Formats: sequence, structure tokens, C-alpha cells
Amino acid sequence: MPIIELRTEIKASKEIVFDLSRSIDLHKISTEHTNETAIAGKTSGLIGIDESVTWRAKHFGIYQLLTSKITEFERPNLFVDEMVKGAFKGFRHEHHFEDLNGGTLMTDYFDYESPFGILGKLADKLFLLKYMTDLLAERNRIVKDFAETDKWKKIVA
Repeated sequence: MPIIELRTEIKASKEIVFDLSRSIDLHKISTEHTNETAIAGKTSGLIGIDESVTWRAKHFGIYQLLTSKITEFERPNLFVDEMVKGAFKGFRHEHHFEDLNGGTLMTDYFDYESPFGILGKLADKLFLLKYMTDLLAERNRIVKDFAETDKWKKIVA
């Protein structure tokens, strides 16, 4: 099971970064290239504990559905979303937030398991691990961009 760990330093308060990271609307912006749309559950605003969202997105030329649920929530330090239904055998995404030099250190741990046994493991090595890392890095780039400018006010004001 691959585990992706990303650390992003952001010059903004932990509370702003936390809320941007759980924003359905900002997630849509960060995944425009996959035509990702929230179609069920929490479909806009800020997602919280025990809430779920179902996303429809195009990956590798195929539209897929993925439902995740917020299973842990400690504002503004941590939240966890876990897959309930979708293409993966399973995933757990931990979002950690720490104060750092007047800003925030945002750390993601994305632990996933591909389906299809040995074929899934091969896909991880050939392309999936890089693809997932790039998706998360782009999401973090967007969170950073919004948090470090006045754009965040359009999302969490």
C-alpha cells in the first residue's frame, strides 16, 4: 500500500488553511482538469465530521464515482477523510496542520490500496503513485495560492 506524504508551507493562519482544505468549492477548483463534480452528500461549503461527499471525475479517460467521509475532525489541527465507495480498494487521507514561523505547515498522508491485486501494484509502480502525488500537489498549490492572497475570502468568508 503506497503512502504519499506531502508537506506544504503556507504563509497564512492554521484556521484559514484548515478551512480551505475542507472546502468542497476549493476542491472543485483544484480538480477542474478532471471535471470533478460533487454530486451527492455535501456538495458545497465546508465539510465536517461524519459528512460525506460523492465525486464524479474523469481519470484515465473514464468517469468514476468516489464517496469519501470525514471520520476524524479536530479543528484546526487535523481532519481525516476515508473512502466509502470508489475505484480504490481503500484509502485514508490525513490532513495535519501545525503552526510554523507565523504560518502553517500542512502535511498530507494519503494511504491507499489499489484494486486488482498484482495488477494494481504494477499500476502503482508504473503510473498511479505519480498520478496521485501530482493530484495532491496541485490541490496543495491551490490551497496555498488562495490562503496567501485575499482569494480565501471568496471560499471561507
